Amino acid sequence: MTINSDPKVHKSEEEWRELLTPEQFHVLRKHGTERAGSSTLNDEHRDGTFICAACDNLLFKTNAKFESGTGWPSFFQPYSADAITEHKDRSFFMTRIEVRCANCDGHLGHVFKDGPQPTGLRYCMNGVAMNFTPDEND
Repeated sequence: MTINSDPKVHKSEEEWRELLTPEQFHVLRKHGTERAGSSTLNDEHRDGTFICAACDNLLFKTNAKFESGTGWPSFFQPYSADAITEHKDRSFFMTRIEVRCANCDGHLGHVFKDGPQPTGLRYCMNGVAMNFTPDEND
């Protein structure tokens, strides 16, 4: 588990509020969760890259996306080992592993150990926390 105590992007709460939509701010900066099934990224299957909605950090590739049936975009591995950080989350009377953007420390979602091979992990992400950039040849 990587702990990122000094993200590369530093902004005040006011700057984040100006940059993000209210829903993005709630998820990325206040550790909220979007409603299951509400993200258009659930149905995104073109080749491309999912990037942080706050700072454009590369987070996940389409080839690591899978249908988890949870209502949130799910991936079995991040774009790279240094794309995200993981943190213990003890909210809601349980212990989970929170996933944040390594660049801006924005909350993305959680990772669980019930995903497909080759990793066995399920990165369950809030779609509102990400944007999608299709590969140029699509």
